[in-house]
Order: sequence, then C-alpha cells, then structure tokens
Amino acid sequence: MSQHRKHRGYRSQRVVAERFAANGFPHAEPVGAGRAGTDIVGLVGIDVEVKARRDLNLVGLMKQLNARAEDGVLGVGVIRPDGMGEASIGTWPAVMCLDDLIALLRAAGYGTPLED
Repeated sequence: MSQHRKHRGYRSQRVVAERFAANGFPHAEPVGAGRAGTDIVGLVGIDVEVKARRDLNLVGLMKQLNARAEDGVLGVGVIRPDGMGEASIGTWPAVMCLDDLIALLRAAGYGTPLED
C-alpha cells in the first residue's frame, strides 16, 4: 500500500471520529494504525470499521465486523469511496447487518407491532 493510501486511511478515520464527535458522541477518537479492533474509540456499544480503499471487499468487511461482534454492540462499516472527499462525509456509505438495521428501525418507531 502506498504512503498516500495509508495517510488517506488514517485521515478518513480522523474525519469519521470528528463527525461522530460533532453529532452527539463527544468522546469519539480515531485509534490510528496498528491496533486491532474498532477504528473509533469512545463510542460505547458501537464498533466502527473505516475503509478508504479502492478495492473494498464487502464480504471481508462484514466478516471482520461479525468476528468482533459482541452482544449489545452495533457493528458498522463506514466506507470512503474514491471520489468522495471530506466535504461529502455525510453521504459516505455505512453498512451493517440487516438484522441490526431492522432492530434500529424498530427501536426508532418504524414498522408495525409484531405478534407474539
């Protein structure tokens, strides 16, 4: 991996952490390189993996999040595609397991009551 790509990845982690911090998660901080686990610390109950790669392996990302999955922890992948700079961070894609999305939507009041 080129130095440019590494720096882009580190910078992507930083701007994602700053975005969380500016939106109600004031303790969010990037971990930087070389640490296993989440890319953003200070988010209780949330495991964030940031990817700024041209050759994104979506299945690999989901396996990575699932391998780190813990009860009560939401795994989220934030993707910085080529051509999407920091100014467009609000539109960077984020991915998660479908069951987690459904649980979030239901907790937010979406859907109809389920029958027992």
